[in-house]
Amino acid sequence: MNDSPELAFDLLTTELLQDPDHDVSATATGLHTHGKLFAYLDRGQLFVDLPTTRAADLIDRGVATATSAARTQPTGVWVRVAEVEDWPELAAEAHQFVGEPAVGMDS
Repeated sequence: MNDSPELAFDLLTTELLQDPDHDVSATATGLHTHGKLFAYLDRGQLFVDLPTTRAADLIDRGVATATSAARTQPTGVWVRVAEVEDWPELAAEAHQFVGEPAVGMDS
């Protein structure tokens, strides 16, 4: 992407807003799907809400850092990611994870 975290986040936002389901919105607090926050930028790092096992794997491998600085009740575990190159993949995973309907609520 780019060296500037703000520009990288803007590009990521533009990409996610083009989601074919049109279920992503951008607000001052971050990126949302179905009204739920799934990613935001803070102090030059991307914060994403991921499934517990995926978050643990990323933390164990040093790709992400655990955080308790989430702005909303997470559905999984919030982690922060410094490497801009990892942002598109992890934001897409967070979008899919947070945007999935609860079990038994999809009919």
